[in-house]
Amino acid sequence: MNKLLPLIKKHPAISIVIGFQLFRFLLIPFMGLMPQDAYYHFYGENLSWSYFDHPGMIGYLLRSFTFVFGKSVFVVKLADFVITSLTLFSFYKLGSYFLSTEKLNKAIVLITSTFFISILSFNSTPDVPLLLFWTLSVLFLYKAIFEERNMYWIYAGVAMGLAFNSKYTALLLQFGLLAFVVFSKKYRKLIRSPWLWTSIFISILVTFPVWYWNYQHDFASFLFQSSNRTSSISKFKISPSFFFGAIGHQLFLLLPFLFVIFIFFTFKYLKRFFTTFKLPNSKTLFLLAFFIPTFLGFFSLTPIYWVKLNWLMPSYITGIILGSIFISKKFVKYQVIFSVVLHLLVSLQILFYLVPIKSDDTWVGWEELANEMDVLQEKYPNTFIFSNDGYKTSAALNFFMDDKVYASNIIGLHALHFDYLGDNLNDLNGKNAFFIDSDKRFKNDNKKEQIIPEISNYFEEYIELDPIIISEKGKKIRKFWVYYCKNYKAKP
Repeated sequence: MNKLLPLIKKHPAISIVIGFQLFRFLLIPFMGLMPQDAYYHFYGENLSWSYFDHPGMIGYLLRSFTFVFGKSVFVVKLADFVITSLTLFSFYKLGSYFLSTEKLNKAIVLITSTFFISILSFNSTPDVPLLLFWTLSVLFLYKAIFEERNMYWIYAGVAMGLAFNSKYTALLLQFGLLAFVVFSKKYRKLIRSPWLWTSIFISILVTFPVWYWNYQHDFASFLFQSSNRTSSISKFKISPSFFFGAIGHQLFLLLPFLFVIFIFFTFKYLKRFFTTFKLPNSKTLFLLAFFIPTFLGFFSLTPIYWVKLNWLMPSYITGIILGSIFISKKFVKYQVIFSVVLHLLVSLQILFYLVPIKSDDTWVGWEELANEMDVLQEKYPNTFIFSNDGYKTSAALNFFMDDKVYASNIIGLHALHFDYLGDNLNDLNGKNAFFIDSDKRFKNDNKKEQIIPEISNYFEEYIELDPIIISEKGKKIRKFWVYYCKNYKAKP
């Protein structure tokens, strides 16, 4: 400690980074399971070459952590925290190749203080490993190109492949690499380099598991990720709510000062290019190649399509390095103060659940629901459980319960990766079941008392039981409708 204090005084950026990361780590024990945590842990419990809605890297990582440390909510969150901390370390190393010590300190403080780092540290999503392997890819490509260290082309190929095995948007890494080579006069000669194409070839080889799974399943995952979105975009229906919603998300993830800097330098470089046809120096162009396609590409879709808040995250890596060149110390200070206040407010919500969340995207109530279902199954033996809300309730219950919990495939509806587990639903014929449905707009303790035709088609009859009300500290916080369904028929 005596050695650490002078180091912190000499390098205040270190104290800010340690402070934020320590704060996040201390919050982990108080975080409940998110549906996303449960679903991607479910990936890991059902190992496969890949999965229907995403590649499997997040599932493999969660499986690794729970294998070593045991299955618990804390361990799942710990995996996210550790991987995201490695991303921060990799970012610092990457930034050191572009920035002076002063600007590098600004960069690491800026990224550490953002709320997107908190989300990645607490919530299991494919973006957690994506950001790590994206950062490593850019780092290795820098060393391969600017330091002419050929072995790093190999490392970059592996990292780009692992990024794709995390999330499909990693394809923009290869796009950014080729864009940089094409636009850079100095490095355009690399287009003929066998090392560049070897790197890209290796990245494709590493993605074999994803392609193989898709080949086995009629390319279901690629079609799911592309066809619906392409159809929506092609309608070209202007929606101001999509645009302003996207801005709101980015203001939240980056915090206002950093987001404004992003807009500033994006406009600055684009204006310079389109008015003078001049490109920035090679290193700046390199950073822009991994920022502009992702940031501007997705942002340009926001007037006509609901762009999810995490799609732009990979662009933040080189974007924050660029932003640290333009942002002043004063605004970095404002960013940190704003971030501290926001994180304290969020911590109060985590600790005391002050504001009810009218959504299933919450960390409260899932374990209590599982306990209540255990009691019901003792009262009604030889029953199975299913839900029909995509994956959330089914995945959460699967995490906390010993028996398998099913999804909407039970009643003939699409159920994401639950459709690809190889379950023979005919084995459930004649069994009774519980259907669980969350009341997201929880207002009272009443039954739903509505006919559910989807259930009627697959069960002889069903009876609505009293809803399950979850309370915390004497406050009712969640409600689930419960239906006892008799005599299942897999083929209605």
